[in-house]
Amino acid sequence: MSRLDVIFEAISVRPEPGLVTFITAGDPDLDRTKDMLLVLDSAGADVLEVGVPFSDPLADGPPGIQRASERALRSGTTLSRTISMVEKARPMVEAGIVMFTYANPVMRMGQKVFLERAAIAGIDGVLILDLPIEEADEFHTTAKNVGIDPIFLLSPTTTDDRIKRAADLGRGFLYGISRLGVTGAKDTLSDGAEKLVARIRQLTNMPVALGFGISRPEHVAAVGQWADAAVVGSGLVDVIARASTDTLLTDLSAM
Repeated sequence: MSRLDVIFEAISVRPEPGLVTFITAGDPDLDRTKDMLLVLDSAGADVLEVGVPFSDPLADGPPGIQRASERALRSGTTLSRTISMVEKARPMVEAGIVMFTYANPVMRMGQKVFLERAAIAGIDGVLILDLPIEEADEFHTTAKNVGIDPIFLLSPTTTDDRIKRAADLGRGFLYGISRLGVTGAKDTLSDGAEKLVARIRQLTNMPVALGFGISRPEHVAAVGQWADAAVVGSGLVDVIARASTDTLLTDLSAM
């Protein structure tokens, strides 16, 4: 069993849903990103999702995560440096670590080199946001060979056939998108969120983490009625953007 398998097995027997947190690597810089991972781990996050900044983040809507990517790029953050940062944090973190990235930085590094480096760094899973499931065979095979769980996104418009394929190729958990469109903190969850999880449940026994638009404690509680875990990202990124250098870690741990 992978680390993510063990984590979601433990989540399945407890009353509250799992918590997956997302922050953008390098916002405000990689040293503080490492510190934030330690804070989130100590605060009880089950999985730490680390976003690699990219100049054209199609799924990340302003003013939140897209601006975080812009700040991170200005601070000199790259895919290679992000992997090195995670490798330093890994011995001090109990939670699973998932890297959230786009295909372009991975292809520039080389998919095999990227996955091998990620495995050495102790990264448990990788989600390549804009990698079509139809083109994911090589990613799946290479990831499996180095011991990394490939993770795939599913939206309310994903067909049953694609859900089945994502479950066949994926490991660890499936990432359900609670609403269509770009990410960002929302006041209410979309009506399609519960229906999406119900469809996934009919087709596979893989754990489901639900994200995109989850910003309030009541959202997490609601998601826990359907999915195995809630992904909280935009709310954390907003706290990071507002915090001063002196209060950043305190503000983050208070969420």
